[in-house]
Amino acid sequence: MFPTHSPAIYEFLREQRLVDLAQLDALNEEHKATGKPLADVVVDLGIIEKSALLTKIADHLGYDYLPDMPRQFPGDAIAALTGKLARGYAVMPFRADAASIDLLAADPFNSHLVDDLTFALGRSVRLFLADPDKVDVQIKQHYGEDDASMDELLHEISTGEFTQDESKLSEHDIETMAEQTPIIRFVNLVLGQAIRDKASDIHFEPFEHEFKIRYRIDGALYEMAPPPRQLALPITSRIKVLANLNIAERRIPQDGRIKITLAGRQVDLRVSTLPTQFGESVVLRVLDQSAVQLDITQLGMPPDVFAGINDIIRRPNGIFIVTGPTGSGKTTTLYSGLRIINTPDLKILTAEDPVEYEIEGLMQVPVNPLVGLTFASALRSFLRQDPDVIMVGEIRDLETAQISIQASLTGHLVLSTLHTNDAAGAITRLIDMGVEPFLIASTLEAVLAQRLVRRVCPHCKIAYEPPESLLAPLGITRASVGERSFSYGRGCGHCNQTGYRGRLGIYEWLRMSEAVRDLVVQRAPTLVIRQKALEQGMRTLRDDGLRAIFDGHTTIEEVTKYT
Repeated sequence: MFPTHSPAIYEFLREQRLVDLAQLDALNEEHKATGKPLADVVVDLGIIEKSALLTKIADHLGYDYLPDMPRQFPGDAIAALTGKLARGYAVMPFRADAASIDLLAADPFNSHLVDDLTFALGRSVRLFLADPDKVDVQIKQHYGEDDASMDELLHEISTGEFTQDESKLSEHDIETMAEQTPIIRFVNLVLGQAIRDKASDIHFEPFEHEFKIRYRIDGALYEMAPPPRQLALPITSRIKVLANLNIAERRIPQDGRIKITLAGRQVDLRVSTLPTQFGESVVLRVLDQSAVQLDITQLGMPPDVFAGINDIIRRPNGIFIVTGPTGSGKTTTLYSGLRIINTPDLKILTAEDPVEYEIEGLMQVPVNPLVGLTFASALRSFLRQDPDVIMVGEIRDLETAQISIQASLTGHLVLSTLHTNDAAGAITRLIDMGVEPFLIASTLEAVLAQRLVRRVCPHCKIAYEPPESLLAPLGITRASVGERSFSYGRGCGHCNQTGYRGRLGIYEWLRMSEAVRDLVVQRAPTLVIRQKALEQGMRTLRDDGLRAIFDGHTTIEEVTKYT
């Protein structure tokens, strides 16, 4: 991966005129939205070849560029640098003597690098530029990853300091424990590992005799090696300190937020504490801009669904609802749609609980029911702010639904979410809330139901023939499948032996036709509306899941589980 210091890279590309200025600004927006380094975006699109870019960077900065890695890295050079310095500054030593050291740098734009290392090592430092990916491989090979130091750190922590009776500890005692260097380093390691593994949530769970830490990756939970039970209080207290929560209050739930820089980029963590029988359970939701895919074309969406959404979000008015259970990617889909239409000629307002991803150009409002700022009251205020497009995090009650409809009728496009099992169920849910059917029929433009299923790992994917017992729950037979193949992942280092890496969406797209609107006005049941939509070409979630299976993207088990 290229250096992440995008302002320096941006200025370099602009000064050198390596990319057309208008195109460069568009690529920079993509970098901001996805978190992918700007130089990687430029190289991946084939605008400039990687080695050519590295050569120009080296010339610009006055460093030598090494296209090939040295054949060997002498032991005395490696011993001259600690793993912490090598990993922290992304450098690999390949030559050293008593007075000087030569380093391969993955990030030469780091202006403090030479000064910091000269001071830390007491030698003159010379930098050489090389392929950042290859430098990273060598650092991991010779110095290990941070995981390697997890055991060392746990060994280093003197558990005797944390064995006191928790009920007798004062607030000052707890704060002192949370500020100890080993605890700070341990928490940073756990968070850093979670970010690298692209975890969506981190769970700290105290039990009577153990303290568990689990990551949720691609929707599934994985357990880490548990730290000693007596570290539960200092670790949870450290997290509460970072989130500006009351560390002395352990009897009621608390919510907060952490902004922390890990692996060279800023990550937001939403923190929730819950008092349990054996201490506080803490869950961190990782809001990592680079881990979430806000490009709607990358969500695995069928072309007809993509075209339908693209049409709806460009309409001057109407309501578009995305539905599905918690964690099915509803908000991500709406963000992706907003990114497409986020231009200077549109005013876009969002009301969210909470604001998960900050997007430049959008006015984003976090709702706060404790002070009376609900979805409904935010929406009412929005209408006085002259918006073109409004996104409401969720339609939870009749008042929010009615104001959304009012906004649509007065010339605004409204995007929102609902918790229902399928697309047709969203219409029935609105009627159950008390919304008049004729208002739904005249304002609702489309409903998208979606689920997230795990992708088969591309590195260990193999084809196989499933038994009839696996096909039966999907309502298909071996004969009906014909020549189409099935895939699964055997498990490898890339996917932590799970057979899955990443996720994709499966979708049910219900476009409101005149026939469906008539059924809504007649208060037709969900099944009748669903049947009419199917007659007019709607694919169910199950059918779209089959498409993903036959395309080799996911497995029978995943589609059966989520549909």
